[in-house]
Amino acid sequence: MTATGKNLVGHAGAVLLRKCADKAGLTSGLNAVIPRGEGPGWWDRGTVLTSLAVSIGLGATSMSDIDLLAHQAPVFGDPPSDCTVRRCLAALDTVTLGKIGKARAKARRRVWDLIADRPGGFPWLLVAGKLLHGWIVIDLDATLITAHSDKQGAAVTFKKGFGFHPLGAWCANTAESLAMLLREGNAGSNTVSDHIRVLADAIEQIPARYRRKILVRVDGAGATHDFIEHLHAMNSAFRTVRFTVGWTITEVDEAAIAVLPADAWIHSLRQNGEATATAGVAELTGLDTRAEKWLPGLRLTVRRTKPAAQHRKNLTDLERKTGWRYAIVATNITRMWGIAGSHHPQWLDALHRSHAGVEDQVRVGKALGPRNLPSKSWTVNRGWVLAANIAADITAWTRLLGLHDQPDLADAEPETLRYRLLHLPATLSSHARQRVLKIPETWPWTTAFINAGNA
Repeated sequence: MTATGKNLVGHAGAVLLRKCADKAGLTSGLNAVIPRGEGPGWWDRGTVLTSLAVSIGLGATSMSDIDLLAHQAPVFGDPPSDCTVRRCLAALDTVTLGKIGKARAKARRRVWDLIADRPGGFPWLLVAGKLLHGWIVIDLDATLITAHSDKQGAAVTFKKGFGFHPLGAWCANTAESLAMLLREGNAGSNTVSDHIRVLADAIEQIPARYRRKILVRVDGAGATHDFIEHLHAMNSAFRTVRFTVGWTITEVDEAAIAVLPADAWIHSLRQNGEATATAGVAELTGLDTRAEKWLPGLRLTVRRTKPAAQHRKNLTDLERKTGWRYAIVATNITRMWGIAGSHHPQWLDALHRSHAGVEDQVRVGKALGPRNLPSKSWTVNRGWVLAANIAADITAWTRLLGLHDQPDLADAEPETLRYRLLHLPATLSSHARQRVLKIPETWPWTTAFINAGNA
């Protein structure tokens, strides 16, 4: 074994991520809005942030892992040092973060135009056999990040751990990480101001022509008077906003459930549109007096399932008596324009249950950086979360634009994408005044790599 190889490029898949960011206009857009230092040797901060996002896409878990990009030096030049990365993140104040958000939105607008031009068109969501054409679906959810040392903002969480409690928003159509708010570990699960801020940041990331019909889904943490009223107030002559929100069941709700006649229950729908007798759904609107006190016209649907062993010790008296476990969803959907049957409780139940997919997005998001925050500084960690969001975006864009016709890569999660594509070795040669990146022709995903690189 020797270390004398020349013109070798490790983790060649980084070229796909970096080219995607560059061609979308993200790198140049960030360079235009982030202040650049003066004097020799100073880096464009947008390039530093993009380079960090690429290294996170490759699997970086700390700022020093930026050195991994030294493999791409023959292609993109020497990478920034970890000290440069730290200085870049530490300088991201509130004003600069706002400018970065606008640069990301501008790049996203171009990407969505390209996505819409694909043979399959824009990826509208399919729920229980119905296509939500024209609807952008935003899922809100919070998660916990464990801190293994004392860091600014780290605190005891509601699950008795120690760390942070960020709140994020994802686009269910494209699996992009639209916005994420880093919060202290003891931040409340249902803090209204945080939900409103993250939702506003997420909508700012959506191109204007796609904001006309928006569906917001959130679990029980969003079931607060102020947030539901805010969602309702977002409706205007130019924008329709619909929502489904988890509902904390009280004795009043159980009293309404208890008087439901047997024929009020109908079979639940699976996500493929098939009915199943293993769960039932009923309309609770009109029987539950709490709904009208919250918001005029608010609908409640209730779902019943047979309790699993882990739930039996926490059942209420009504649930033990009936043998069913209940869950309620609040919504303002009377119908969704262009979707036949969208007013049925069965379908509304399936619509909200598909919100569970956000848990996958949270898990994928953590695999792209936020699983562990690398600094003791709050400002640096906030910048790291932003870089992780950008990493999630360019990874999603690479799949949507370059791998959408590859069945085993179109929806690949980070670890799969890294193993099959991003960590691929290559050599760099020059021919006819062009640099040529060569990869093994025997690699199972060689064709996918070349097609994505030429997209």
